[in-house]
Amino acid sequence: MSLLLASNNRGKLAEFARLLAPIRVSTPDQLSLQLSVTESGTTFADNAALKAHAFAEASGSIALADDSGLEVDALDGAPGVYSARYGGEGLDDAGRCRLLLDNLSATTTRKERSARFRCCLIAMAPDGRSCTAEGCCEGFIADSPAGDGGFGYDPIFYLPDYGCTVAQLEPAEKDAISHRARALEALLPGLKATFPELVR
Repeated sequence: MSLLLASNNRGKLAEFARLLAPIRVSTPDQLSLQLSVTESGTTFADNAALKAHAFAEASGSIALADDSGLEVDALDGAPGVYSARYGGEGLDDAGRCRLLLDNLSATTTRKERSARFRCCLIAMAPDGRSCTAEGCCEGFIADSPAGDGGFGYDPIFYLPDYGCTVAQLEPAEKDAISHRARALEALLPGLKATFPELVR
């Protein structure tokens, strides 16, 4: 049995496929599953649960969903659950990064630009079994974008311990410290205990 990755985001799918090895995973495309879930929750956990439930019901498979985003302290935690929709539907990743930098233009110190990536993961089966975990990656918002790796806000999320943005890391380096990697590390014991059929 494979674990269905409940996402249509190619960046997330590639990252999860690397992080979950050797657990066998499948994607919506591989199952010819076209599903769009309205993320109407007010927390990352709410939205992850909505997606996991919808994909599990539609596919009959165990589904793993995440909701994740960027929390900027100077913006009272924004964009938060609206990270992928920040500024409206007309913006791409680069546009959202520019908007965020514009909204932080009045900040003058690194401390004022403290931020974190947060990820909530939920795995759910059609029979109702589920497990959940959360992970964070702390950093700062850079003054300008740097790097061409990753996706989303990676080019403006600066990691002081590495002296670069997430977009400047090699994939293996990102996999070691990302919010998804940390959430998945916390999830794996519960995932194996709750769904032993995945690891047979």
